[in-house]
Amino acid sequence: MFSKIATSALFAGFCAGLIAALLQIIFIQPVLLHAELYEGGSLVHFGAEAVSATPELPGFDMMRDGLSVLFSALIYVGYGLVLVACMGLAAEYGVRIDARSGVIWGVAGFVALHFAPAVSLPPEVPGVAYTDITARQIWWWGTVIATAVGLGLIAFGKGPVMLAVAVALLAAPHLIGAPEPESFTGPVPPELAALFAARALGVGLAAWVCLGALAGYFWHRESAAA
Repeated sequence: MFSKIATSALFAGFCAGLIAALLQIIFIQPVLLHAELYEGGSLVHFGAEAVSATPELPGFDMMRDGLSVLFSALIYVGYGLVLVACMGLAAEYGVRIDARSGVIWGVAGFVALHFAPAVSLPPEVPGVAYTDITARQIWWWGTVIATAVGLGLIAFGKGPVMLAVAVALLAAPHLIGAPEPESFTGPVPPELAALFAARALGVGLAAWVCLGALAGYFWHRESAAA
């Protein structure tokens, strides 16, 4: 069982991490670099001449982008270990695991780790107002755990009581509320911040769908070979 989990998670996580890194370099990194120009004062949103919405940005940097690819692969291998361990637990109770069902697992992982926290604490570009990082991390972890358990109860729980508990867990973090700054400040245009949040969530969804599908595929292949 352990070797099956490790093998499936390693291959699926590494491939999904490479896909995520490529999408981040193409879609997210230009937005971050653009925002950093406003944060550093090279561009000004108000009170100066209008500036281009598509400034000249540096191209591929071997050190920076190479490390981003490496870190992305390592992060998604970690995600893969957690995801495949959950798949293995479900398989013990007769749930079929393959590439098609893996897509559903991947979407659930995206909802738990990206979408649900972003409902109240969206991805932010550099230079915006923020609150204490510890409070944000505590709320984020609580939201991830509550959402994951809630989704698990919806998928595998039985009876209206389990459904009610799942709904309560999904709603609780947002009813409590994420830590918010006292006021909204920052030099970055709101259009740029919105674009970053949208692309971050889009890339996260694509990467998690790939991770789920690949994890399901490798799990099914390892099971068939056993």
